[in-house]
Amino acid sequence: MEEISIRVIVADDHPVTGQGISQALSGVPILDVVAIVQDTTALVDKLDATRCDVLVLDYVMPAGQYGDGQTLLSHLMRRFPTLRFVTVTMLNSPHIFRALQQLGVQCLVSKSDAMSHLVAAVLAAHVNGRYLSPTITALLEQADRGAVLSQRESEIVRMFREGYKVTEIAERLHRSKKTISAQKLAAMRKLGITRDADLIRYEGEVAPSTTDDNTSGR
Repeated sequence: MEEISIRVIVADDHPVTGQGISQALSGVPILDVVAIVQDTTALVDKLDATRCDVLVLDYVMPAGQYGDGQTLLSHLMRRFPTLRFVTVTMLNSPHIFRALQQLGVQCLVSKSDAMSHLVAAVLAAHVNGRYLSPTITALLEQADRGAVLSQRESEIVRMFREGYKVTEIAERLHRSKKTISAQKLAAMRKLGITRDADLIRYEGEVAPSTTDDNTSGR
């Protein structure tokens, strides 16, 4: 019987992380790490030249010629239709995780979880399966229950998504800019969002609580 060998490329712009992932995967006999790359241009060149079954890809990479994140993944899916993906990330954004799943990436691993989950994800990806590491699972379950914001936080999020700047929101709500900024950041933490651009694109349910915060900050 022919021995199974799963050829893996690791793409991570942090050399120590890339080497750590490679070492963990190489400890599994059927996994063969054929390359470690640190930017997207080198990644595409390597994929063109080297047969690969599963790509372990850091979600945030130096953009290079092919972008990063979902832009890069979309390009790779079109260019290498038989390639399987495992996305690793330090982000804690259910919004991004859902977007990746809709794109077709079903194996997601948080860098805060044990390396054993990455091994499991690679094996799942190879058979076109699904694997979410514990941190990813918990964040998605929390998002599915709906993020509960205070009435003020909900209002600030709504106004920010409508295009108002923090200074303008502060003026309209008769609060200090510092208070509005703090409440906006608190809302983003509850939603698992780290960037303003992701807050603007957020499509999940935002449930305001029945009580408001009483901080005036004026």
